Amino acid sequence: MNAPRTINPFQAASRFLLAVLYFFLARVLAHHGALGLVSEDWVPLVEQAMFAFLLILGYAGFGFALDRQMQPVTTQGLPLRTGWLSEIGTGLAFGWAIALICVIPMAIFGGIALHFYFSAQSIVWLAADAAYFALATLAIGIAFRGYPFQLAIQAIGEFPAVLIMAVLYGIMRAFLPGASHASMAVSIALGLLLALAYLRTRALWLPWGLHFGWLASRALLFGLPVNGITSHSPVVQGDPMSPLVLTGADFGLDGSWVAFFVLLLAMPFVYRATRELSFIYNAPVLVPGGLAVDLDAAARSQHEAATRADVPEVKPLVQILPAAAPLPPPLPPDFDRPRDPFPATEDK
Repeated sequence: MNAPRTINPFQAASRFLLAVLYFFLARVLAHHGALGLVSEDWVPLVEQAMFAFLLILGYAGFGFALDRQMQPVTTQGLPLRTGWLSEIGTGLAFGWAIALICVIPMAIFGGIALHFYFSAQSIVWLAADAAYFALATLAIGIAFRGYPFQLAIQAIGEFPAVLIMAVLYGIMRAFLPGASHASMAVSIALGLLLALAYLRTRALWLPWGLHFGWLASRALLFGLPVNGITSHSPVVQGDPMSPLVLTGADFGLDGSWVAFFVLLLAMPFVYRATRELSFIYNAPVLVPGGLAVDLDAAARSQHEAATRADVPEVKPLVQILPAAAPLPPPLPPDFDRPRDPFPATEDK
């Protein structure tokens, strides 16, 4: 993955504030854009689609222009890597299991009255509601575990950033109609769980699937209220008859203390289920050092030495010359003249 460039804490904090301001700007633009494009029934779906698109596009622009990221969408946490669909599926399984564990006590201690309405139109609206939850959870994931979350980590560290983003998510949900202390606690616990899933995988796929499974399972499969809204599923409507501590009253399981503890208990299971992904994507980056070595040349020379035929080496001949002989003494000048056999002798 294209890792974000390291910047100082002050730069990271200032860019984090810029990302937060863009988040609210994108919400306003998406809402007004949807109102001007479609009818009122389709506004929520189109609004979430535009909101997710604006977040991806805007944060990618910030990453490219400010952080010099060559693959800003991938760096946000959306890499099309091997097994990304499987990660979404794992997250969906966790989200469905958490919702089911919360629903089972409701069914045991009081029960749930289910009403079904099947028609062609209801099936179409059911698919539209599923797309709405998928886009809404994607937008929340990009905003709270994407580019702004990475800036918060660089500014204050990993663990403080997790806590601050979870608390901000809880505060944002506290302004919903019918919210309570329990709903804020559930939002914070959900934010911690989704941050754990992101940090273990370094991608948004698994936390996105978990968040979508947690919301869609309750709304579309059991017809329960989500954040105080009971009209998400046109096919099934659920009427829980259990104590309020289990159901969360009209706000739904998002305001139940049972859901809060179930989300906390899910953390070790998510941690264990992501150990292989954490081993792959959280391995330390090895920085090369030392002397440059041409491994290809070394391997090639070893291969040639091992495959060369065993031929004795032919050494060049060395010729040894004799030592130079001394020159003969010079001949007298009359060497070739005839000589007198009886030379005259001088009498004294």
